[in-house]
Amino acid sequence: MSEITDVLAAIDALHLRGERMALATVVSTRGSTYRRAGARLLVPERGASVGNLSGGCLEGDVERIGRELLDSGVPRLELFDLRAEDDAVWGYGLGCNGAIEVFIEPAEQALATASALRLAVEEGRACCLATVLSTSSAQVAPGDRALVTSDGPMGDANPDIRDLAAAALAADDGGIHSLHMPDGEARVFAEVLQPALRLLICGAGHDVVPLVTGAAGMGWRVTITDVRRQLLTHDRFPGATDFIHAPPGEGVAAFAPGERDYLVVMSHNYYKDLEYLRALLDAPFAYLGQLGPRLRTQQLLRELDRSDAIDRLHAPAGLDLGAEGPGEVAWAIVAEMLAVRRGRDAGFLRDRHAPIHEASLE
Repeated sequence: MSEITDVLAAIDALHLRGERMALATVVSTRGSTYRRAGARLLVPERGASVGNLSGGCLEGDVERIGRELLDSGVPRLELFDLRAEDDAVWGYGLGCNGAIEVFIEPAEQALATASALRLAVEEGRACCLATVLSTSSAQVAPGDRALVTSDGPMGDANPDIRDLAAAALAADDGGIHSLHMPDGEARVFAEVLQPALRLLICGAGHDVVPLVTGAAGMGWRVTITDVRRQLLTHDRFPGATDFIHAPPGEGVAAFAPGERDYLVVMSHNYYKDLEYLRALLDAPFAYLGQLGPRLRTQQLLRELDRSDAIDRLHAPAGLDLGAEGPGEVAWAIVAEMLAVRRGRDAGFLRDRHAPIHEASLE
């Protein structure tokens, strides 16, 4: 989520300076690819690009195409098929074996929607951006788009594209869709963006610092709650989004956990952890991690008469990396939360006998 925010902010900044630019978006993939659909690269007429589409192997070609179409203003849909074993493919310097479809357009064409999309992302609203990639209908053109948020449509758009975006958002069904129209058919990329992960950390000790840094670096929105007001500062936690100075129960209530939220209890105080768990166990959440040995957590749950809840917790929090020290423990916890969010069991990729990502290219 932080990458798309950077790209959208750069579009606004370049536009204010009157500079031309092209926007490239990965719309579908197949096989082993470095990035997935939704990855973006903003190509200014001069200067360094913003964003990333691959491990560096495609950026040069995409930047060249992007600058070429600044004069024509005509969007292009490019397929980079890197699965063939020939010199042309290996010339990309790839260590992967996949196909990537990239939609490249003058960024000014997406400016109005980009501003609205940036607002929706920053305000934490779920949204779907639907973009026409190709069409045989005279009613729409490549680059036409509609943005629909959880609060409804934003701006003017073709009603058929808008309805497609609304349906994709409701079903959380991003990807390539066919839009049937009276005089033809359009191929549309529907990109569903859920709000940035919300993380509540219960405790503000020194080992929370690297956890906040790692989580904020992922673009997550981090809230810290603690009874010690003097620790709840942006100087100590520059990546934090919010602070809640309150006793455990009140802090949890102020955060108001939802079923998509992630929670970590790490106050290092037995009785405070007890009160945090008392407030959290009956709340909805996607992940609840408890720092410390499993036996300690089991004792906490026995005191709460909630021993049955042990399987709902990630306790001890974090992946089994043999982590030592606050920094390594923080990354083990961040990695575990990411695995939960992606629906994965973690483990070594070398032991995985299926593709790392699901294919999206038709």
